Amino acid sequence: MSTTTFRAAVVRTPGGPDSIEIIDLPVVEPGPGQVRVEIAGAAVNPVDLALAAGVFHGLGLIHQPDHTGLGWDFAGTVTAAGPDVDLPVGSRVAGLVSGFDRDFGTYAEQLVVPARDTALVPDGLDLAAAATVPLNGLAAAQLVDLLGEGGGRSLLVTGAAGAVGGYVVSLAQDRGWRVTGLARAADEEFVRGLGADFTAEAGPGWDAVADGAVLQEQGVALVRDGGLFVGVQPGAAPAEERGVTVRVVVSQPDGARLAQLLDATASGRLPARVHAVVPLDQVADAHRAVAKGGVRGRYVLQP
Repeated sequence: MSTTTFRAAVVRTPGGPDSIEIIDLPVVEPGPGQVRVEIAGAAVNPVDLALAAGVFHGLGLIHQPDHTGLGWDFAGTVTAAGPDVDLPVGSRVAGLVSGFDRDFGTYAEQLVVPARDTALVPDGLDLAAAATVPLNGLAAAQLVDLLGEGGGRSLLVTGAAGAVGGYVVSLAQDRGWRVTGLARAADEEFVRGLGADFTAEAGPGWDAVADGAVLQEQGVALVRDGGLFVGVQPGAAPAEERGVTVRVVVSQPDGARLAQLLDATASGRLPARVHAVVPLDQVADAHRAVAKGGVRGRYVLQP
């Protein structure tokens, strides 16, 4: 690794996996409240595939003149700290960078981020596994906040074996929801293993639906009149109908909440789900594999 530059995966003109480039960028020093992290793992998420395909450029959410950085979550080791930071160099941390309109991402050898957006990785959790937690774990936790207290009401989680859905199944039970997971028949054992009921086909009438599978309008149709639907696709909320309240979660960095999720992962209360660890150079192949679907767990890129 050069001392003056580092490698990062970016998109200039989005066009799917083949449009991803790995470029050299200048190393920058962390400012007040910031840390520089040497990245050990960055998870590949569906949102990254959408970004590389130009979805968010098309929605007008990206205005970068040169390139857009790929990757939302990361785990690694602090190599430098700016003023007003009490995180020692050598700390193992994980974190999330948010927003679409940015020239940097976590598919990189290093990253400068606000220290408050990171959380310490427990000793028992390896960094590749920790890298899979921030985006999906925080999305699920913030989604469950939108659901509120269950009070024994029925919740259908679509995509219950997926990354966000699996976390929602676990976390919503802690808030008093009676959870049923909707997933493929092959995923029944996984969903029931999280303590939920299971179905491979769902009819209407649920008090609430958490839409991990991005069914959108089809998901709203499963909610009873006057119920609650929480979606996961920012900027694309389905229409409200029949008195159904529609909300959409947008993942935000939250170091304190992430620390709880990492602890729960280290202790086994939340599933750690790494499908494969691959070199950063194979980012396009990893995107193609995720696009095919059916992968349970995350590809983690290692610089």
